Amino acid sequence: MKHGSPLARLARTLALPISLAAGLALGPAAHAQDKPDIVIGGSIPMSGVFAFAGVGIHAGIGDYVKMLNEAGGIEGHKVRYVPEDTAYKVDVSVAAFKKITSQNEVHLYYGDSTGFSKTINPELNRLGNILMTGASFASEINDPEAFPAQFLVGPDYTEMFGILLRYIAQEKPGAKVAFVYSDTEFGRDPIEKSSAAAQALGLTVAATIMTPPGSVDVSTEVLKLRRANPDYTIFHGYVLAPIPEFVSQGRQMGLKTKYMGTFWTMDNSTVMKMGENADGFMGVMPFRYYYDDAPDAPMLQKIRALRPEYQSTAYMQGFLSAMLLTEAAKRTLADGKPLTTANLKAGLESIQNFDTGGIIGVPISVKGNSLPYGRIYRADVSQQKMVPASDWIVLD
Repeated sequence: MKHGSPLARLARTLALPISLAAGLALGPAAHAQDKPDIVIGGSIPMSGVFAFAGVGIHAGIGDYVKMLNEAGGIEGHKVRYVPEDTAYKVDVSVAAFKKITSQNEVHLYYGDSTGFSKTINPELNRLGNILMTGASFASEINDPEAFPAQFLVGPDYTEMFGILLRYIAQEKPGAKVAFVYSDTEFGRDPIEKSSAAAQALGLTVAATIMTPPGSVDVSTEVLKLRRANPDYTIFHGYVLAPIPEFVSQGRQMGLKTKYMGTFWTMDNSTVMKMGENADGFMGVMPFRYYYDDAPDAPMLQKIRALRPEYQSTAYMQGFLSAMLLTEAAKRTLADGKPLTTANLKAGLESIQNFDTGGIIGVPISVKGNSLPYGRIYRADVSQQKMVPASDWIVLD
């Protein structure tokens, strides 16, 4: 058909109203999307040595974003979660950050490790438009001057020890304690300051025992623990191994010490892998467990309705991370301010007596770069559950 023919002209004439109608139909939809998405970028270790946590973190962030969007988003903005697998490697995580931020306008971010948090910090400060949290509870990051664009979703590792030590001092004044930790940055983090904190609480640090990470043979270290004969032994810098070996060999030697752990050891499924040796194992947990049916925890009810199977403590950490990141954005936008790092951090710091829906069992207020809240839980093997051993402890 020739362009100049009557038939062609008729076709063009008929096409014009159709094109116009199509344009009008698209118009309102386009206007409805005028407000850009608020993007949460994520360096998430979905594979590698930390995948057990990464899978939970990923699900927790995704679920909270889904709930938030179903409730209307933030000030008319949809929230979009953009994750990349990092395999828990700092260089891969940095590459993921650059990819996500180059392809999206990112204002909120989740990082996978202390190494990444420290490495990316200068870039966050340079960009000036991102607020970040992550899997790390490193004490070093709990410094608003050095890490103004970051915060921790829970107590830092030194604060975790502080919560444990406060519990010990209340339960057995003047008790002897031992610290067993891995020869890693993670393991060494709280040891020096916590020794001083123990003494200030009237406790005696009977031993500090360092092991290689992932060590299998700990018989020499167990003998040191036996000689020290502490009332309480706190493990840090591990997920599971070599804790079961310490507990098993210590009990064979007649040690009566009470064993305790910090966050990354305290998932219910992790502790129960210790079998009968898990019974009585205690530790600090910043969040309630998935199965907690406390009446003041409606958010846990929503999570259980969404996911009927057990969700890990890493899930809870990811879920609460998304809640607090988006709450900071919500407060910033409600104040009519742009989403800069400084404004987002100010929005975060305005959180006072905030109800997390029961994820944390008391109303929270942001203090510095951390949330110094925690509760002691004890393993009950007969129930296959971690059960509360204390009320919520809040550090000053």
